[in-house]
Amino acid sequence: MNGLPQRVPVRAHHSEPVLDVVVPVFNEEADLEPSVRRLHTHLRETLPYPFRITIADNASTDRTPQIAARLAAELQEAEWLRLSEKGRGRALRAAWSLSPAPVLVYVDVDLSTELTALLPLVAPLISGHSDIAIGTRLAPGSRVVRGPKREITSRCYNALLRSTLAVGFSDAQCGFKAIRRDVAARLLPLVQDNGWFFDTELLVIAERAGLRIHEVPVDWVDDPDSRVDLLATALADLRGIARIGGALVRGTLPHAELRRTDSAAPPDGLTTQLARFAAVGAVSTLGHLLLYAALRPAAGGQVANAIALLVCAVANTAANRRFTFGLRGSGGVLRHQVRGLVVFLIGLVLTSGSLAALHHVAPAAAHSTELIALLVANLVATLLRFLLLRAWVFRA
Repeated sequence: MNGLPQRVPVRAHHSEPVLDVVVPVFNEEADLEPSVRRLHTHLRETLPYPFRITIADNASTDRTPQIAARLAAELQEAEWLRLSEKGRGRALRAAWSLSPAPVLVYVDVDLSTELTALLPLVAPLISGHSDIAIGTRLAPGSRVVRGPKREITSRCYNALLRSTLAVGFSDAQCGFKAIRRDVAARLLPLVQDNGWFFDTELLVIAERAGLRIHEVPVDWVDDPDSRVDLLATALADLRGIARIGGALVRGTLPHAELRRTDSAAPPDGLTTQLARFAAVGAVSTLGHLLLYAALRPAAGGQVANAIALLVCAVANTAANRRFTFGLRGSGGVLRHQVRGLVVFLIGLVLTSGSLAALHHVAPAAAHSTELIALLVANLVATLLRFLLLRAWVFRA
């Protein structure tokens, strides 16, 4: 499948809705009407583009369907979508898939996020600057009012995402997001979850593909009447993290077909790659020797060599990924580092073997002799590393 085309701005004069703001609801008969009317008023007064509000009712059993139908009949810009099954992700998938608007948004029905952030949220998508935009309650500049239980839960969840999936975005669960329609059309079929983990999975796949995610600090006030079951949601999120983490380790997370056609491509010339690899290798070798020299007095030769080589191997893999092979974004980072560690083990065998052989031949070898032996072994390991990086670690 071909990559996404280059981003272009939405035309200034647009007769059809530019924004489709989806409000997913389940049994929200109390909040639905005042929230939708407030949202409608805000959009009419502040948005310089045509818009639509889609109420995505996912299997409500109270008066929510009747209220949604009445709002759709009274408000020219409102639509109502009825689903027979529950799931916020399912509601968003259905509403976004059916919408013709070039920019797709969703907001929680309680409007906990201050609506003044809506225009800054969608502006980067309308201008063609970004692919996805998210509101964040955890960035500098945001103002948040909520209880300690939800505060701790949110921060722990996002910290868990950063530590396990190495994500770069700060707030996966804020109910205030926007996506370009061309991105959604390609991204939605790759997202498996239909519940609360939908947002996180969508963002992880997008980030791994190198798509641009814009973050907007928001003012957010907790809804004390929230219907979210924290325990059930937390367990579902943990299962989702385990599933995505397993896909990342196996290298099976689907995202390559999302890359923009204007994204930077890896340099394909062997000479260019060799020159950049040599520069990275020279710095890595120097760093290894300096670390070894600093650690040896306290740790001994073998331990000092292992620690120095491990530190430099991680840095070497990251540097070669970016500069030698031209890979951008966080897609495949975990897989590349795991394979890079295999290469590290091969280098460890070579360099440790050289020290063992030296000490066997000359037990009283001087410190300078050890450094020379390590230098030669590192040169051999460096050549082998390049071949493995090119043919295996960063293979397209």
